[in-house]
Amino acid sequence: MLDSKTFFAAQLRKNQTDAERKLWSCLRAKQMGGIKFRRQQPIGNYIVDFVSFEKRLIIELDGGQHMLQKAKDEVRDECFRKQGYEIIRIWDNEVFENFVGVLESIRMKVAESPSPGIT
Repeated sequence: MLDSKTFFAAQLRKNQTDAERKLWSCLRAKQMGGIKFRRQQPIGNYIVDFVSFEKRLIIELDGGQHMLQKAKDEVRDECFRKQGYEIIRIWDNEVFENFVGVLESIRMKVAESPSPGIT
């Protein structure tokens, strides 16, 4: 039986936003530099939009509600940083207005992020 967080993550995967769907179409199946990403993945007490465990990289897509919860997002991001993750936050509207730029910024971050254990 699935725990509540795993069940909720599965529901989020089934009900993606348009921005998540568009970005996932380019992250899935190792299309981003051969790096595997997962979507709506539970990590600790949270569920992240996209994560590469190999690169310790989290990508969060933020809609308008995040304007009102900046402090909450900062606490969440700090929790991930303490676990060794780097976080990229992208506004939903950027996905639609500057998709090429969004993909390029992710590609650059993937290229500069060393895999754990590699020096």
